[in-house]
This record gives sequence, C-alpha cells and structure tokens, in this order.
Amino acid sequence: MPPMQHIILVEDDMSLAEWFSDYLTEHGYLVTLVNRGDLAIDLIASDKPDLVVLDIMLPVKDGFDVCREIRDFYSGPILMMTARDHEMDEILGLELGADDYVTKPVKPRVLLSRIKALFRRANIQSTPLTDDSNTLCFGEFAIDSHSRTTTLSDEVIAVSSNEFDVLWLLAQNANALVTRQDLVTELRGIEYDGFDRSVDIIISRLRKKLGDNATSPYRIKTVWGKGYLLAKDAWTK
Repeated sequence: MPPMQHIILVEDDMSLAEWFSDYLTEHGYLVTLVNRGDLAIDLIASDKPDLVVLDIMLPVKDGFDVCREIRDFYSGPILMMTARDHEMDEILGLELGADDYVTKPVKPRVLLSRIKALFRRANIQSTPLTDDSNTLCFGEFAIDSHSRTTTLSDEVIAVSSNEFDVLWLLAQNANALVTRQDLVTELRGIEYDGFDRSVDIIISRLRKKLGDNATSPYRIKTVWGKGYLLAKDAWTK
C-alpha cells in the first residue's frame, strides 16, 4: 500500500479548515492544519509535505510572504485558496511561485480535483526516465526534462516548475502553435475559460529570462488570439 500523501493546509478559519481536512482525509490524504503564516513556514520546512494549500489572509505573516519564503526550500505544489478574488492577487500569487489559485467559496469536490491535478503533474515530473531522449536542443538553447534544467549559451537559466512545464510543452511542439487551451490544461488541469492570465504571465517571465524581445518577441512568439509558438531558429547570438 503506497504511503498517504501529506497535505499541509494553512488556514486561520479553523472551522473551514477542519471541514476541508475531514473531506480530504476521507479521500485518503494525511492533512496537517496550521493557522498562522509564520508557523506554516517552520512546519513546511520540517515536515516537507507533498502539497501545501495556502490561504492569503493569515495572522502574523500573510500567504504571499509565506509563498515567497518557502519557495527558497520547498519545490512541491502550492495551491492558494483565498477570498481575495482580485486579478492582481492571483497574478501576484502565481508570480511568487504558487501552482494554482482558487477563490472562496470553494466546493470541496473542486478543491479535491485541483489537488489531484497538481499531484498528477508532480508525479509526471518525478517519473524517472530511462534514457536521455527527452533533451531538446535548438541552437544554443537546450531543455532537459530528465534533470528539469534549461540552458542558454551554456548558462543554466533558473526557471520555476510552472515555467519549465510551459517551456517544455512549447519546445516539444517547436515551430507549431500551442494554444492557450492546451497550455492552461497542462499547467492547471482545468479548461481555459477565456480569462485565465496565468499562462501569459509565465510566458512574459520566460521571455525575460531567455533574452527575448519583450515588445517584439522572436523566440517565443505570440499567435494573437490563439496561443504561442517557440521558434526553432531563434537561439543563436
């Protein structure tokens, strides 16, 4: 029998936290509750959970600060769950390293589906490969799905887990359109609703890290109204 996957749920509304905890426990997860941001950082560092569900409005230290600090040592999935539904909050959360973002009220079944989607992605990422066929090279750019590293002109480019997933999907389909629908489904495990900006934010960050032109991108091109395209022949100085 495989070990139970461990989730740390950071939520200061304890009645809500216990409700979600009971529901997730019924579905086979080990859930630890913590109600303060500062305590959550210490607990995540010591317990190394498989996934973190993180509220934003927390006592002592808010969820944005928690996300920022734990990303220095924690690479597992982070799902932000909050009553703050402003677009900029979602953008900030994703930019700080969250893997998904849901706004309250959240139905337990929806939360469970999001958690399962994040675990599926994490499992795919951790599956060992038997050869090096998953390295793609275009000029001075290389991306390796085995080591999850990206290099440009022999320099390692630091990218987040989400950024790597998007870049890998684009590289696998180099010189071909990858739609926003495909990218959102790959990244978040949900259908594209026409308003989700998470992929656009990630593309913007990738262009900056990969030396692309922000106003006239030539490495990761925008196909207006449809999606993005990684150009094969744009990776030489």
